[in-house]
Amino acid sequence: MIVTITGKVVFKERVRGWAEKLDARVTSISVRPMTTKWASYSTTGRLTFDAVLLELREELQDYVIAHELLHFHAPNHGKLWKSLMRAHLGEYERLEGELRQVAHNNATRRTSSPRH
Repeated sequence: MIVTITGKVVFKERVRGWAEKLDARVTSISVRPMTTKWASYSTTGRLTFDAVLLELREELQDYVIAHELLHFHAPNHGKLWKSLMRAHLGEYERLEGELRQVAHNNATRRTSSPRH
């Protein structure tokens, strides 16, 4: 996998756009290899994304971006979080399933555990 600086810059701009749209605080955005997750979002506003995301189509990237940023408003995956996901991404479960398949395929290739 080759992650370019340009690819990271474009991705980070998309993250900032989503953060503005979702009114979520972001203090930093990192893109680096992660083995067990697609991304993480700290309570201090620090976002970290798996570099593999840059290889996926924008719709899947948007799912991961929105998923993490919505934790600013809903800390768990309860009813509020699900309703916010649906409001911003529609039938997000389809994307969730597709990401699970991608994670499974990557884990099989690397013989590491699937992402959550």
